[in-house]
Amino acid sequence: MSNTETYDLVVIGGGPAGYAAAIRAGQLGKKVACVEQERPGGTCLNWGCIPSKALLKSAELYHKIQHSEDLGITVSGLEYDFSKIIGRSRNVADSMAQGIGFLFKKNKVDHFKGIGRVSVPGMVEVSDGPDAGKILSTERILIATGCKPRELPELEVDGERVMTSRQALEMKSQPKSIVIVGAGAIGAEFAYFLNAFGTQVTLVEMQDQVLPVEDADTAAVVERSFKKDGIDCRTSTAVENIKVGAKNVKLELVKGETRESVTADSILLAIGVVANTESLLSPKVKLQLERGYVKVDDNYQSSVKGIYAAGDIIGPPWLAHVATWEALQAVNGMFGHGTPEKVREFPGCTYCQPQVASIGKTESQLKADGIDFKVGQFPFQASGKAVASNQPEGFVKLLVDTKYGEILGAHIVGSDATELIAEYGLGMKLEATAEEIHNTIHAHPTLSEAMMEAAAAVFGEAIHI
Repeated sequence: MSNTETYDLVVIGGGPAGYAAAIRAGQLGKKVACVEQERPGGTCLNWGCIPSKALLKSAELYHKIQHSEDLGITVSGLEYDFSKIIGRSRNVADSMAQGIGFLFKKNKVDHFKGIGRVSVPGMVEVSDGPDAGKILSTERILIATGCKPRELPELEVDGERVMTSRQALEMKSQPKSIVIVGAGAIGAEFAYFLNAFGTQVTLVEMQDQVLPVEDADTAAVVERSFKKDGIDCRTSTAVENIKVGAKNVKLELVKGETRESVTADSILLAIGVVANTESLLSPKVKLQLERGYVKVDDNYQSSVKGIYAAGDIIGPPWLAHVATWEALQAVNGMFGHGTPEKVREFPGCTYCQPQVASIGKTESQLKADGIDFKVGQFPFQASGKAVASNQPEGFVKLLVDTKYGEILGAHIVGSDATELIAEYGLGMKLEATAEEIHNTIHAHPTLSEAMMEAAAAVFGEAIHI
């Protein structure tokens, strides 16, 4: 029996880009295979977005109960089981992975377990897994192998003293103290989670604000909240001279000319990602790369005809929802179902408390680009729903083109910010103006009223400020 099978499309990688591409091709009636060395779902579902949100929900609830007296509720004997919190997050990931497996079967996607390698254009070999030795022949290959956490050279990740986000999601025990290097979304989320359960957290960022890609005012709210909760936030600070011992980690925090020695149980590296290209291509396949990522054209096709790529493997933004969108664009295009688009506007979300969500440009970017704009801002402390819910922290900020009223950017910090941002995303997609959002009736009392009020504030017409 031959080990070679023929497909219309072979997808390498089963994350948000890979599994979405495979399912979409199946919906189009194509014969499709997905090669994934682990179970479907990729980093997002198994080691990122989904399990981390389960952890954050536990932290949020625990934090709320600790402050329940604000709502007239007294709770005594409050305890938590760290291993059960971690265990629940793994169970959530398990459940969702099973769901992807079901969708593969529903859409007749063949799942090959192993490492996919492009041996020559039109041919994928499977190795290092239960399906090792399989050879898949195809006219189209979609590379969706994503990224993995960036590590520091000469610093071994052992899962106890030194961790990336992957090891942190299955911690066997809670560290009493930790230094988190990198205050982007991943670093901020782990800082909030561990701090909520009493870990002494030092959050270190080389740039001049936490959440460096976000609006400066938004980041200031998060940093202020973190410091109030006891997180030691160090910005414009580097980490040097890391020494890993049997029971702790020693390092130096460097800011300007000042050096400070710090000792902690563990260190968590949240310093970005690198492309997963190891073992992906044989020497016979030469793809053009850009800063280590696969370079693609407007149709998501690489420099080699018939080989496409989508998701984190083609570079930033490294976001699951962007990866899925790109993969669907690529598959629809390669099979003649519309003209592919490249990502322009997309929401970015951070799920600590207060939550952060944004889309489009920041004020500093617009100023740097010389664009004339107006700002509408509405604080949640003026929102009846936010105050009644005991969540008055944060604001909604809308950035609008002065001439046409076009929405150029939106920034939300506060409760449920990650849910609220979708309205502005849809508005930008439909080229709605701030005036149209202002004139759309929003239910009262809701947090979404702040979206309407921020739009009204652009024109100085907000009612409740």
